[in-house]
Amino acid sequence: MSTAGRTTATDGAPQPVTLAPLSGPGQQPWNRQRLRSNNEWLLLERLRRHGPLSRAQLARDTGLSKPTVSTALATLELAGLAREAGRFAPERGRTAVLYETDPAAGHVLGLDIGRARLRVAVADLSGCVVARRDLPNRGRSANAVADAVVAAAREAIAEAGLPGTAVAHTVAGTPGVWDERRRSVRLAASLPGWGRPGLFDRIADGLGTTVTVANDANLAAVGEYTYGAGAGSRLFVYLLVGTGLGLGVVKDGELLTGAHGAAGELGLLRLPGCTSTTNTNTGTTLEETVSADAVVRTALDLGMRRPLTAEKVFTRARLGEPAAVEAVRQEVDHLGYVLAVVAALLDPDVIVLGGGIGRSADLLLRPLEQALYERSPLRPRLEPSRLGQDAVLLGAVATALEAARPEVFERRTAPVPG
Repeated sequence: MSTAGRTTATDGAPQPVTLAPLSGPGQQPWNRQRLRSNNEWLLLERLRRHGPLSRAQLARDTGLSKPTVSTALATLELAGLAREAGRFAPERGRTAVLYETDPAAGHVLGLDIGRARLRVAVADLSGCVVARRDLPNRGRSANAVADAVVAAAREAIAEAGLPGTAVAHTVAGTPGVWDERRRSVRLAASLPGWGRPGLFDRIADGLGTTVTVANDANLAAVGEYTYGAGAGSRLFVYLLVGTGLGLGVVKDGELLTGAHGAAGELGLLRLPGCTSTTNTNTGTTLEETVSADAVVRTALDLGMRRPLTAEKVFTRARLGEPAAVEAVRQEVDHLGYVLAVVAALLDPDVIVLGGGIGRSADLLLRPLEQALYERSPLRPRLEPSRLGQDAVLLGAVATALEAARPEVFERRTAPVPG
């Protein structure tokens, strides 16, 4: 059955997304073909993680016999999954042929759908980004945003010189939480109309690929854990502070999404005794207190003039403008409370500050450490994001690769009906 036009979810699914390597192709009853397939997958994963390698090295590393390795490599070469990568000439003995995976065997698509910008990346199976698009989000309706995402993705695929069928899997990052039953995103207030059912089916149909939907903070955590400041940590938290507030948690390589996919939606918490700036019938949310809009509102209250963005406030704070300095101080105070809550609940070894506000880590990190230490005896290490504005996008790519690699393997090694 074709997977084109389907959407799935990392948020709200019964099992959390796992970053650990997949154990192999889909489970099927044991038979000789399945045994050969498992051997081929084992070698392919070994080459991906440790290649280029020779036949002899693969035999030693996997415990497979040399004839088995040779047969499996021949199958992988024929399927376009592996290729020769040169030769190794030892001081003694015969020259050995080296093998590596062929990254062009398949491609994935990562999407970062935000209120301000849309980002798209096409990557090969090694994770190398071969084409991308980064453009302002000018959509005046949810449908217009979805169509703009599809158009940008098609442009990137064409730039990479690929047919649309070359994309094995797509992962889309978005504010909010995916609801599989309704097939829509919940709690995405920063994108008006984004909760309407059918939008991601519209994107999947426009691209002709399976689309997995995931929360943006969770994907940013995956990206930072895979490629950035969270690598190797036991329990790592990515704090996304920009147009909204969210966090992603990775424990021992596993993304934690909660029972309903809403773990990390810290910005939804309402603060007692405060009136919302957007809805006078409800209390102020934590998101309204620390987001980029909150920085701008504080700066305006302190006498700064429009037009104003959070980035401009931080720039002028670096120049010593008193109102901007005070606005940043208040942001530090509020974020210090958030960090203390996160530290108390999760006891992470690393908290990475990301999102738009995270780009001003030079101003924030040292005062934030002090604000955290004044509120909590816990001492997680604070780090700026190493991926910056690409954290969500690269997390989408990393997640898509986990799904695509076994999919491409199964497709290319499937027996030809005879």
